[in-house]
Amino acid sequence: MNDIVTRFAPSPSGYLHLGHAASAAKAFGYVRECGGTCLLRIEDIDTTRCKPEFEQAIYEDLSWLGFNWPTPVRRQTDHLADYNGVLDRLRDMELVYRCFKTRKEILSDIARAPHYPGEPYTAPHVAMDAGLEQELVTEGKAYAWRLSLYRAQEFLGRQYNRLSFMDNGEKVRAVPAVLGDVVLARKDVGTSYHIACCHDDALQRVTDIVRGVDLLDSTHIHRLLQELMGWPVPRYHHHALLTDADGKRYAKRDKSLTLRAMRQSGASPENIHAKILAQAGQLG
Repeated sequence: MNDIVTRFAPSPSGYLHLGHAASAAKAFGYVRECGGTCLLRIEDIDTTRCKPEFEQAIYEDLSWLGFNWPTPVRRQTDHLADYNGVLDRLRDMELVYRCFKTRKEILSDIARAPHYPGEPYTAPHVAMDAGLEQELVTEGKAYAWRLSLYRAQEFLGRQYNRLSFMDNGEKVRAVPAVLGDVVLARKDVGTSYHIACCHDDALQRVTDIVRGVDLLDSTHIHRLLQELMGWPVPRYHHHALLTDADGKRYAKRDKSLTLRAMRQSGASPENIHAKILAQAGQLG
């Protein structure tokens, strides 16, 4: 089974912490058990938060922990034209629309939803008047490109309700509505995690995705994008997240718990791996 390809794809928006180390151990450990390759990918499209020093620290921390990966590493900001091309194709297919609503307006719409408050946002089925849309664009009003679930369902027909993916060996029906009409790009940011991630998984021929259960909802949207774009469907392996003594997820804002801080305080790679193993039951 050495044709297996998976990836560890951190965002350089802060220093890696123990939870990242556990997720990396899961991904790199998967190919050690099954054969194959684990790629490293830098998902840095959030140019406001992502910094070169955090990216360099990713390489240093992972090497220190004993992980190896093929080079060159794909850095997403080097390939923005690729993701713009995906958005262009979805526009040509009339599956995305400009949404000019502010966050406050969207939250107000959700609160008035006919089903239940808190439901993910979906747009009315009637498209905005083309003249009004152009007027708002000319005025420079901010907008987001959203994927229309209504149009996607029309486009795919019966296949929409047949979408599924394998997660930890079990077939799961994909329900894209779990996230509603997701943002695929903004006026000033030409792509999103959803487009960049799915595009790169297809481009890099990723067969298995090992990642935290916090991204399970996104997988439903990713399965829809894969179907719309004709991309292959990887096998998924979502694992539980490592938590601290209080049961909270590790976060980049907890600076004392970063791998960098642990290294500086004298921890060894063996110490980190031992901590991960001690909590391995959480990761399933």
